Amino acid sequence: MPLLIVSTGLGHNPKSLLLAREAARVLAADGTPADLLDLRELEFPLCGSPASFADPNVARGLDHVTAADGIILATPIYNYDANAVAKNFIELTGKGWENKVVGFLCAAGGDKSFMSLMPLANSLMLDFRCVIVPRFVYATGKAFSGDRVVDPDIAARIAQCARTTAKLAAAVKQL
Repeated sequence: MPLLIVSTGLGHNPKSLLLAREAARVLAADGTPADLLDLRELEFPLCGSPASFADPNVARGLDHVTAADGIILATPIYNYDANAVAKNFIELTGKGWENKVVGFLCAAGGDKSFMSLMPLANSLMLDFRCVIVPRFVYATGKAFSGDRVVDPDIAARIAQCARTTAKLAAAVKQL
């Protein structure tokens, strides 16, 4: 599976899931295989205890991450950072992230936290040698209506991020 899109928002119809679905739609239209993993459908333990790594859902998540050539992480932004679900998922599936290309789709309440992903991107680069797609998506509530992305600029950026992640993942796989 070349690409994995992970939605980490746990709320009812989270905006980050809408971003993830739009990326999946673009990739499907391009004929690029991608799997959408909605973390609302898997219960993950909190990372920290030895038993957390033996959880069967962690094994399923790790299988998805390991099989992917590239990952698009769709996350809400809370308190100037990716949500705790995203960080917990990365911690539990860490060894699968080695040398992956990673793109980001972010849903935020306001426009002031657009650089909040830098610590997570740095961690992925340093800990797992990930290649980070430099053009990520940062969308506020204005980009959505109901269950759709309606802002054409955000939709274009999602398409650009998804396609760039796919192209870079294919190139990195060849190395």
